[in-house]
Amino acid sequence: MNKLFTSVVTVFAVVSIGQSQNLPNWRPYDKTGINVFEAPKDTATTFTNVRVKVGGAFALQYQALDHENTAVERLNTSTPPVNLNQLIEIGNNFNLPTANLDLDVELYDGVNMHLRTYLSSRHHPEPYVKGGYIQIDKLEFISKGFMADAMQYLTLKIGQMENNYGDTHFRRTDNALALYNPFVESFLMDSFTTEVGAELYFQKNGFMAMLGATNGKLNQGVNNPGTTSPSTLVKLGYDKQLNEDLRTRITGSVYHTAQSARTYLYAGDRAGSRYYYVMENTLATATSPFASGRIDPAMRNEMTAIMINPFVKYNGLEFFGVFETTSGKNNNEVDRRNYTQIGAELLYRFGKTEQFYFGGRYNTVSGETPSTGTTTLVKGDDIDVSRYNVAAGWFMTKNILAKLEYVNQKYDGYSATNILNGGAFNGFIFEATISF
Repeated sequence: MNKLFTSVVTVFAVVSIGQSQNLPNWRPYDKTGINVFEAPKDTATTFTNVRVKVGGAFALQYQALDHENTAVERLNTSTPPVNLNQLIEIGNNFNLPTANLDLDVELYDGVNMHLRTYLSSRHHPEPYVKGGYIQIDKLEFISKGFMADAMQYLTLKIGQMENNYGDTHFRRTDNALALYNPFVESFLMDSFTTEVGAELYFQKNGFMAMLGATNGKLNQGVNNPGTTSPSTLVKLGYDKQLNEDLRTRITGSVYHTAQSARTYLYAGDRAGSRYYYVMENTLATATSPFASGRIDPAMRNEMTAIMINPFVKYNGLEFFGVFETTSGKNNNEVDRRNYTQIGAELLYRFGKTEQFYFGGRYNTVSGETPSTGTTTLVKGDDIDVSRYNVAAGWFMTKNILAKLEYVNQKYDGYSATNILNGGAFNGFIFEATISF
């Protein structure tokens, strides 16, 4: 009994020590993690014992959005029939609060582990494991000083993890972790997925190169062998604090899947968008559809995506840009389709610790919707979707952020029988988030 008590006390002591500081080579979950992209690389670490950092996040929004469309009536076969193009009535109220649980563990000198669970999300009100991975910055567990000269520049990540394609996923909201995002929602084409794989990083003097490979699956299983080939990722970048006032960064990324039973690069978020129910019909529920307001190119079986992201911060003025081109097709399509996404954010952070900010984002997506039919394909619509946001935020502490956003989004080019024909929504959202 005494041994059990001693073990429990030891565990809680280790956890409490871990809570007091962040792990080495890790992105903090508070305000100090803003504009941190890839995890920092520093081999000057010390290790005395396994440390566990228990963290989490909580977010809550008050939504006041209106939506409209001009789509023609399209009835289903139910009794009585339902107009599938009639928008659901939405009002002003609070959304479902979301919560995350994070376990970050320093397992050994230069070896960390991360595990995130969505305790509550729009798509999964029940707990749902997003994923986890191991990050290796040293090989001391093999032998003292093993490959030390190489490992001062190399990092290896292995697991079912958020794949490092592009830089937008570093600024997006990850369910309840909304503190990195100066706005309420992600970009129109939300480039985010979690797949089993590995990523090898080289970082030196501001230069970064990454080569990754995954099994191409979001939902893991041994069934359907041969239907999905591995996905490959390549990323190159330069990130440098040129002087006390100016930081510049630019990266280019490629994600490629030659064959897949179902790609998830633009549909891999298991949490859901922040714009609840917008542009959904009267059959919509709280959990489905869960990606309201986002654009999925729906290239299910073959895809190549390229993203370029410039980032400049001069004192409190901050610019982040997105240029993305995606091509691919479904199995029933002969010709590949193309989508283009352009986005720009301009923010100004001010205050003694830059605890206040205001700014705007403009985002457009253009492309061709999937062809329909089996024997005779019907060409999809050439569509254009635009969104602009204006937001302001206040970091009450480094762990607490309150933000207010105005959003205006419009849909153009959709056929008369599509619920998005003449679609538009706009209004305000207030969000409060805590992260630690």
